[in-house]
Amino acid sequence: MTDTQRQTSEAAVEGTDTLSRLEQEGEIAADYLEGLLDIADLDGDIDMDVEADRAAVSIISDSTSRDLQKLVGRDGEVLEALQELTRLAVNRETGDRSRLMLDIAGFRARKREELAQVGAKAAEEAKSTGKAVKLDPMTPFERKVVHDAVAAAGLRSESEGEEPQRRVVVLPA
Repeated sequence: MTDTQRQTSEAAVEGTDTLSRLEQEGEIAADYLEGLLDIADLDGDIDMDVEADRAAVSIISDSTSRDLQKLVGRDGEVLEALQELTRLAVNRETGDRSRLMLDIAGFRARKREELAQVGAKAAEEAKSTGKAVKLDPMTPFERKVVHDAVAAAGLRSESEGEEPQRRVVVLPA
């Protein structure tokens, strides 16, 4: 076996190991969240996936009930707290820090779309004015989505400030 073949084989094994680890994180998170739903007497189905090198777990409901909105809270505050608790539950089981993403009732998916539009609009403004555009303070998740949208528009952005006032600054070309 040549060095190139050995490296390719090792990379494939490493990729499989990473996928298995992320799937395990998703399963641990799903068990934890199912227990939480039972305690809260809320209906919801758990969907697991792996996206962008992190486990992604969603709680969805077939009913039009607004029960799951209680788990999202105002501006996603409860969702953020539940995500941290779920990450801690995964950490307790695996001993590894988790970057798991939790979505409830499609809140993060909708938020991601809105933020991508904010990032694209800020990039257009920076292009047209030639000046840096400072956005309102955001959570780490929100900043990541905006940074990605700005990069897709062909510009650079950076974060400035301290939590909870940390914000994205879109830089002109």
